[in-house]
Amino acid sequence: MLGILAAFIFAVSLCADCFAVSACSSVSVKDVSTGRILTIAVVFAFVQTGFLLAGWAFGDLFVGFVGKVAPFIGFLLLLYVGGGMLLSAWKDDPEARNLNGLLNILIGAVATSIDALAVGISLSMDGESLGDVSFKAAAVFLVTFLSVVLGIKGGVLAGRRYGRTALVVGGIVLITIGLNILFDFI
Repeated sequence: MLGILAAFIFAVSLCADCFAVSACSSVSVKDVSTGRILTIAVVFAFVQTGFLLAGWAFGDLFVGFVGKVAPFIGFLLLLYVGGGMLLSAWKDDPEARNLNGLLNILIGAVATSIDALAVGISLSMDGESLGDVSFKAAAVFLVTFLSVVLGIKGGVLAGRRYGRTALVVGGIVLITIGLNILFDFI
């Protein structure tokens, strides 16, 4: 029982940014189908889980590269999405940077999953077994999926209610998350 709780807490801490990105990126979406929400959630969950497992599997190879480059990549991707949201609010073009296109979905998924790669590397360095990592990966997949579904639903509702203000706040939040990643590294 304690192992399930620990895996759940691990997963929640790892995918909090997935919730934030999906919520902020959805404020400009007027309406989204359940199938679309589930598709986006599955993409985020696969990327997040895949990065975690890749980090664990290739920990020795990635350790030098990820430690030096990942914070900059995460910052730039979140700056792209958040800056696009601010630009959209300013230009009154609400569709410019949301989760409507495959490219934007993948950018959001990768931006929020770089930390999962780093965590996977640390699990590898700690000598975690495949069984332990697989259990955590299953929890990460499930929690990421649920957090993205809730984030999109909440973002759409906030966008309907607060319009351009929600777009500006969402853009600022994403840029702030990116700056936090960058300053934690520096």
